[in-house]
Amino acid sequence: MYGEALAARAPDEPLERSVALAEMSRSLAECAEEGRIVLVTGEAGIGRSTLVRHFAQQRPGVGEPLIGLCDPLTRSRPLGPLYDIARQCGGRLAEVLASHGSDSNVFSALLDEVCRRGRTVVVFEDVHWADSATLGLLAFIGRRLDRVPALVVLTYRDDDLRTDHPLYTVLAGLPARLVRQIPLHPLSPAAVDVLARRKGAVGGDLYRLTGGNPLLVSEVLAADDEAGTPARVQALVQTRLAGLAEPAQQMIRLLAASPSGLDRGVLAKCGADDPAAQADGLATGLLVQTEEQLGFRYELLRRTVYGLLPIAVRRELNRAILDVLVASDADPARLAHHAAECGDEVVVLRYARMAGRRAAAGQSHRAAADHFKAALRYADQLSCQDRAELWELFAEHTFWAGDAATAIDARRAAVAIRQQLAQPAMVADNLRWLSRLFWWAGRRQDAERAAVSAVELLERTGTDGRQLALAYGNRAELGVQTKGPSRAIRWAAQALDVAERLHDSYAVAHALTDLGTARLAAGLVGGRDDLHRAHALARRHGLAGEAVRALTRLATYGVEQRDPRASGDLQRALRFATDHELLPAVRYLTAVRSRLRLDRGDWSGAEEDVRTALARPLRQGPFAAIALAVLGRVRARLGEPSAVESLRAANAQAVDADLRRKAPVTVAWAEYAWLTGAALDRGDLTSAFRLASRARHPWYAGELAWWLRRAGADPPVREWYAEPYRLLLNGDWRRAAQAWEDLACPYEQAEALASGSDPDGCLRALRLLDVLGAHGAARMLRRRMRALGELRIPRGPRPATAANPAGLTVRQAEVLRLLSVGLSNGEIAARLTLSERTVEHHVAAVLAKLSVGSRRAAATAAQRLGLVAAELGGPADQSK
Repeated sequence: MYGEALAARAPDEPLERSVALAEMSRSLAECAEEGRIVLVTGEAGIGRSTLVRHFAQQRPGVGEPLIGLCDPLTRSRPLGPLYDIARQCGGRLAEVLASHGSDSNVFSALLDEVCRRGRTVVVFEDVHWADSATLGLLAFIGRRLDRVPALVVLTYRDDDLRTDHPLYTVLAGLPARLVRQIPLHPLSPAAVDVLARRKGAVGGDLYRLTGGNPLLVSEVLAADDEAGTPARVQALVQTRLAGLAEPAQQMIRLLAASPSGLDRGVLAKCGADDPAAQADGLATGLLVQTEEQLGFRYELLRRTVYGLLPIAVRRELNRAILDVLVASDADPARLAHHAAECGDEVVVLRYARMAGRRAAAGQSHRAAADHFKAALRYADQLSCQDRAELWELFAEHTFWAGDAATAIDARRAAVAIRQQLAQPAMVADNLRWLSRLFWWAGRRQDAERAAVSAVELLERTGTDGRQLALAYGNRAELGVQTKGPSRAIRWAAQALDVAERLHDSYAVAHALTDLGTARLAAGLVGGRDDLHRAHALARRHGLAGEAVRALTRLATYGVEQRDPRASGDLQRALRFATDHELLPAVRYLTAVRSRLRLDRGDWSGAEEDVRTALARPLRQGPFAAIALAVLGRVRARLGEPSAVESLRAANAQAVDADLRRKAPVTVAWAEYAWLTGAALDRGDLTSAFRLASRARHPWYAGELAWWLRRAGADPPVREWYAEPYRLLLNGDWRRAAQAWEDLACPYEQAEALASGSDPDGCLRALRLLDVLGAHGAARMLRRRMRALGELRIPRGPRPATAANPAGLTVRQAEVLRLLSVGLSNGEIAARLTLSERTVEHHVAAVLAKLSVGSRRAAATAAQRLGLVAAELGGPADQSK
């Protein structure tokens, strides 16, 4: 849905290959008088060819590289790679090959061609498939390389080469002092996350599936069917399996049925403990072996093999494994999995619920939801009471795993059963949950109806337990944004009174969160303390959902109210939500952080957060409207036409929505219209303004009042509006600009300065806008200043800087500017609100794009290209 709005700006260099590229560059630099050999190794799909082609395309200081390929043919043409090279260079080499000259003449012709060219890069790809003549050529070159100024690059796959492969004999004969080996490893989870976010996917899921293998990662991301197996991966697997003897095939099929692999004992009891079969299976490169366990190298490979099996075969394999595991009292999760796969209803019901509860206790919400879902397939065999509990457990954990729509259906199923059992307290509790889920899905009216129904049912039946406290708290939660903080405080106080009478820690923590939220919204002292108490109480009793709820409110209101403590609150909340696998909270907090970064002028960071917040599979929730509104504002400020796509997607999320969704989207549209010269929608602004005024939200109401003033309306100016907007509405732009500066909001500071008619103020505003890259607002201000007769209008950013000749992303350019003034990675991380590891990745990418080996050299190159001002100088640190 948001693919167009989130078009990625993919960098050119392969991720996490800067060290390898630097090693290759170093080897090439050493080839002035004698050659060097680089061995690029790694498993299938690790990106050997991608790395070498990228290096060859850079051609730093040398001519066109010579590249030859070895092919996986049963009867390879002798010297196949040399024919590829001859087609590139022609001349005597091509003539000798065409005349079928002797090997020695052909080899000599290649050396002559290399010497004629001077320093040259010669690449032989996939030499694990090399024919004997090509292996002879490599040995010939290796013994003479000390007199030839060439960098010879050999790539080969080492995951399935037998120890007696003839290639190893050739490699052993190469002169050791001229050889440098570069083993390539799978991508880290951080790198996979970068690639996933560019495609709007979830990095953690992708890493678990592919193990960071670049080929598998790219194939999954490129596949149209997210649940299916990419065709290219299927072909790769089938090629590896072709020709295997039946014992090895049977063992691989058995392993494909077990996601966690199998130990030797289970293999033996299943009749698959054949050492020769295991050796053949390992030789395919699909499997890996530990001291006790044998399994697939990557989960995607296992799923691919399993998907190729007929259903009847799958059932037989899982039955065989299940019979062995039941006898050994194995982990309930494994038993439940194999029972579900072979259709054993009794075993599924016995162990799936047990496995689900264990996963829930360990905060593994997705695993818990999967186990409960498996049990629900046979829930008709359970009592009504057990069936209702199962639906409720499934609803809770499927929501925390990120599927609110399924959670709504599950809660409705639970309501129907609880009504049948005449259990009003549990009916009301499920209605309260439905209210929360409806709010999450943007269905405000449904959320309010469910909240009212829950309270009315409990009061009508005289139920005075935990459910009543939670239902009152839920009304307070919704009321903050619809009825105003004073009404919400009354509901929250009622909730706390009931909870404390019950001495119910869960209900007390819930009520304290709602009370603290209402007090924060009302600007009353004690709101933060309430939320800190709620978090501490919930955490002490292992209530992760309530604990993160308190932290989320603290961070959200901090960002909305421009509290200087908001950044720390956000980091704490995000860390807790991530550690406890609370995916909806992670996405929501990430969207909130994108708003903080927008305010701070870190627009590339805001855009990164938007990509993370909207990654698959979770794309529905309040975070979507917030994130898309931020993206629309960033792109509008940068003058990018794609802003309107983001805003249209945001609008779809704000229909029938609460203030927290409605206000940001309305303001984003107003800003886009203002910057593009379109008419502001006074009707939409008025509707959102009334909602904000009813909730007495000082920042949203003040901001919307300011936009209404710009639209030509005359909204009232209330004392409770946030100070910067109240000052602006009263015409005091100087104090408003100072207030924004104190809050570290540079764009808003510039807008306040520009709203006056003082030439010096306008010049200050223009400098701020140019530094931020706010092209639309800067153009408007320049036109206005010219109309006022101002002669001191500085030119815009230099063309070299705007075009970015080095091909850096916005974030990389920011990192380059900061390292150019001598900041360490830690200092850059603090300045940009990033992790130090992320900064390390950015620095490595900058060095690779600038083709330099040190930070000082990067600063010098940046000055030369006009990416930073020459007077900034460079850092003292010359390390990488």
